[in-house]
Amino acid sequence: MIALTGEPLDLAALLAAVADPEHGGTATFVGTTRREGGGRAVAALFYEAYEELALAEMEAIAREAHEAYGATVALLHRVGRVDAGDPSVMVAASAGHRPAAFAACRYAIDELKARVPVWKQTVYEDGGADWIDGRAPAEPGRVGAR
Repeated sequence: MIALTGEPLDLAALLAAVADPEHGGTATFVGTTRREGGGRAVAALFYEAYEELALAEMEAIAREAHEAYGATVALLHRVGRVDAGDPSVMVAASAGHRPAAFAACRYAIDELKARVPVWKQTVYEDGGADWIDGRAPAEPGRVGAR
C-alpha cells in the first residue's frame, strides 16, 4: 500500500497491508499534526504533493527497504488539510525479526521526509499561515491544491 490521500489515514488498513505470517515483527510510525509550532497555536497543516513523482519515490523507498531489510513496507501520506491531532503520515514495516522491522520503518520515514515532494503549510489559529520552507510549491501535477 503506497498512497497519497485526502481522506483520514487508516492504521488498521496499513497494518493489514504488511501482514505476513512469515514475518515476526511489525513496526509503525504515525506522524501527527502538533498543536504548537514556532511558539504559535496551530489549527492545521495543509499538504500539497507532486503526485506522480511522490508516488514513484514512495514505491522506490518501499523497494529499497525490502532489498535492505527483507521488509514489506506500506506508506500513506495525507494531502489537503490535516487538523491538529490528526495523523498526516503513516509507515508500517514487517520483517522476519524485530530489528529489521524497526530499521525498515525508520529508513522509510526518514527517506520519505528527505525525498518525497510533499510541501507543508502551517495554518495558525490566529488566521496566519506559513509554508514550512518559506515558499509555496510550484511543481506541476501537485495534489491537495485548494
